[in-house]
Amino acid sequence: AAGKGVLVTTDRAEAEADIREKLAGKSFGDAGRRVVIEERMIGPELTVLAVCDGQRAVALAPSQDYKRVGDGDAGPNTGGMGCYSPVPAADAAVVQSVLDDFVSPTLAELRRRGIDYRGVLYAGLMLTAEGPKLVEYNVRFGDPETQVVLPRLTSDLAQLLAEAASGELRSEPTYTDDACVAVACAAEGYPTSTRTGDVIEGLDRLDGLDGVEVLFAGVAAGDEPGTLVTAGGRVLYVCGTAPDIEAARALAYQGVARISWPGMHHRTDIAANPT
Repeated sequence: AAGKGVLVTTDRAEAEADIREKLAGKSFGDAGRRVVIEERMIGPELTVLAVCDGQRAVALAPSQDYKRVGDGDAGPNTGGMGCYSPVPAADAAVVQSVLDDFVSPTLAELRRRGIDYRGVLYAGLMLTAEGPKLVEYNVRFGDPETQVVLPRLTSDLAQLLAEAASGELRSEPTYTDDACVAVACAAEGYPTSTRTGDVIEGLDRLDGLDGVEVLFAGVAAGDEPGTLVTAGGRVLYVCGTAPDIEAARALAYQGVARISWPGMHHRTDIAANPT
């Protein structure tokens, strides 16, 4: 569901109205008639992507993403409006605790059930006052986490994945000290009623902007040769890489400022206050 359909609120009336609409089929039809109510956890988000070989796992660099569509975490949930890595609060001890307390027991339970899981286990967590708490797992690389984790990787990703697939992890991933910040640029109406088909302008203006890379997502070829148009909710990511988070953030937003299409929107506070 890409984060959509989740309501996080402190307002009981808002929660009750949301439940009524879902159970009545007004929000997501029959697919939304079952509602799960969970503990509200307070704290910054943290993502740890663990590469597993069926027996053990190694962690890739931690990252933090921004789920809400608007600045200050306003508005509905999305698939992710931006991300950064590294995460100052997630030191080696925190990452090791995620492996020890969540990932390793999960792999053990999978083995008990006869499942030899080899691949990426995406642990989505909250850094609460009581320590890391697990929110969800995905059995894939994260989006937008991958956009800031892999550019920092200095070791051989293909080798690491091949080792995991063979059932014997032998190497450890290594990273540059540089930081990476990714900002999602979204189409008008995202994440509720997305408009597509708008011509993307300004990509040529990114030439020569060192440390900036554009990663495309919801994009298609336009009617005019050489043009690109919006074809999804999160259209593209502008990623900045620099020696620290502040400089990487500045580069990413320099790139964002050179791109435009009708209705384009993005958050302006990605990595503004890294935790």
